[in-house]
Amino acid sequence: METIHDNTCPRFEATLELVGRRWTGSVLQAAGRGARRFTEYRGMIEGISDRLLSQRLKELEAAGLIERTVIPTTPVQIRYRLAADGEALVAALMPLARWSSDRAGSRG
Repeated sequence: METIHDNTCPRFEATLELVGRRWTGSVLQAAGRGARRFTEYRGMIEGISDRLLSQRLKELEAAGLIERTVIPTTPVQIRYRLAADGEALVAALMPLARWSSDRAGSRG
């Protein structure tokens, strides 16, 4: 019998910790819905502060889930988009999001 604490457990827990941070799910969802500019993310995610949005985008970029592109115009433009791993993560999270919604609905 395989133990629960195998080699994948710490990586899985790190992923859950990243995704479970406040607003991370919303940032990923906004990216999945087509947000590309900072103001688009802020407009889609009601209640998030600029500081926290910037922090989450940086964390997701560092994790390889969001790609950041700098367009050298005047003024400089910054664009974000889901990286391939980010797209895969959003797809993997969709059943959990549906489960959460269904569960909330069944509890009234």
